[in-house]
Amino acid sequence: MAGFGMTGNASMEVLRAKLGAALGWQLADEVIPTAPPRPLESQPRIGLEGIDDKLLALPNAAFAPLLFKPQDGGKRPQDGSNNWVVDGSLSATGKPLLANDPHRALTLPSLRSMVHLVAPGWNVIGAGEPALPGVSVGHNDRVAFGFTIAMMDQQDLYIEETNPANPHEVRFQGSWEPMRIERETIRVKGGEPVAAELKFTRHGPVIHEDRERHRAYVLRWVGSEPGTAGYLASLSLDRARDWPGFRKALERWKVPSENLVYADVDGNIGWQVAGLAPVRKGWSGLLPVPGAGEYEWQGFLPFAELPAAFNPPRHFLATANHNILPPGYARELGYDWGDPTRFLRISEILGAGGSQRGKFSVADFQRLQNDEVSPPARTLVSLLGEAKGAGPDLRPWIEKLVRWDGTLARDSAAAALYEIWTAKLVPAAFKSRLPKEWLPAVADQILAIDLLRDPKPAWFGSDPKAGRDAVLLSSLEAAVAEAKVKLGPDPKTWRWGGLHKTALQHVLATDPERKALFGLPPVERGGDGTTVDVAVGPGFDALHGASFREILDLADWDRSVAVNLPGQSGQPGSPHYGDLLPLWAEGKYFPLLYSRGKVEAESPERLVLTP
Repeated sequence: MAGFGMTGNASMEVLRAKLGAALGWQLADEVIPTAPPRPLESQPRIGLEGIDDKLLALPNAAFAPLLFKPQDGGKRPQDGSNNWVVDGSLSATGKPLLANDPHRALTLPSLRSMVHLVAPGWNVIGAGEPALPGVSVGHNDRVAFGFTIAMMDQQDLYIEETNPANPHEVRFQGSWEPMRIERETIRVKGGEPVAAELKFTRHGPVIHEDRERHRAYVLRWVGSEPGTAGYLASLSLDRARDWPGFRKALERWKVPSENLVYADVDGNIGWQVAGLAPVRKGWSGLLPVPGAGEYEWQGFLPFAELPAAFNPPRHFLATANHNILPPGYARELGYDWGDPTRFLRISEILGAGGSQRGKFSVADFQRLQNDEVSPPARTLVSLLGEAKGAGPDLRPWIEKLVRWDGTLARDSAAAALYEIWTAKLVPAAFKSRLPKEWLPAVADQILAIDLLRDPKPAWFGSDPKAGRDAVLLSSLEAAVAEAKVKLGPDPKTWRWGGLHKTALQHVLATDPERKALFGLPPVERGGDGTTVDVAVGPGFDALHGASFREILDLADWDRSVAVNLPGQSGQPGSPHYGDLLPLWAEGKYFPLLYSRGKVEAESPERLVLTP
């Protein structure tokens, strides 16, 4: 289950099937493009009628937060992360520096627990998830490592035809074969036990049944294969001594798929994609497919054929969930990649050199992990400045945004207006061809920028530039009115942080007394989903982002730094329950001490367990 929520792309299969059936396959290709391009018209489209969100109710519940009170729904932010590494030619110390900030839901208690494991053959420090083995992100005495999700397609939805005479049989290769059925009894405190019937076909668990159409919908995912327990290969990774040993350890890494960056004390850097990649021949996995035998996985891609790099000529490597397929790469890993903006911004900074005569320091990497510059903001504001037809009342607001540098700082009035504006602009860019009910699922900011930058008649009418400008201006006018309501009549008092806050909610805080016991104060945030320092929704809340940050100095491990939100302890009342929240909120870190002497000198307490 630790890896299930980080695998795809069953939800995209359902979205594409629904969108194509409702609005046409060409439009579905336009608003959910694939890389490399795979037109949906050329994909198998058998038995897609009747597909809707009910198919994924059970899988979605499996990795949804545990709730003891009603909560408003909303679009689930996509899991992401940043990592990068530079070699000694770009660092102030002459040795590599490695940075990683995995992005997940910001939770209380923390998602990750930090640990320093020392035993015969072991000396590794970093973070993992409680109850999972090993350290998934950190370093030992020779090797440092960090990860981001690699966005492989590791799931497929199968449409199984059930036997009208026996709904517990499905058709495979021309004959009926029985489902495997497991029966469980779930005891309920204060109530009667509940009987559960779990059904499986050769492709995996039945997640939904349509008795009228004689269909069972089945989810196949790589986590059903042997050896795929989430992050289990950390046990091998933690003991890697060099690049060959690092890659050997990652042969065991199956779930979730990751971009792992690497550095060692000898000065080498590297990048390796790891994960179990199904091989599909003659089909792409972009849509649900029949389970009768024509669309079967043909094994898995050999580890040696996954993308990798070692000591590249540009002296740095970075990933941020973007399309990582190398030029000319012939294998198919996936089609739905993250927004490339963070990767481009990181690469821009790394390519420009650091503050010390072009060399990077730990402090430089701290600033980059907390970078709040939004390249999309600069693009959209530029388009706004060129728009024709603005009235005199709107002109001052346009000038306010045009003068702004695109930094989404929490104390910025322009950033607050920009965010309210784009919340209106993005759906407005799509509404000419997408019905209102589709906008929350499909309206994407980066795609909207592409539509606005190069307006087409299909989206903006016979005079597309005039249509585009009308969308830019009308949405800004509505945003100014909303900002005055949300932030007050005086724009000098507007602040992005006034709207954009991280308020950590404990699942047990269901009444005022429990909130007082479990709660921590909300903190204002800058950034958004397009900045290196990710801080995203739902809405204007900032409940998803970098839950853990590390910067590792291979010249001296004791100069490494880290921070973990909101603290090391999950026990209310502990001094370490929320003591890292102020550091994290201010973009600060603590020393990630590693040497025995430094650790013993700085440790305020010791717990000894004796049998």
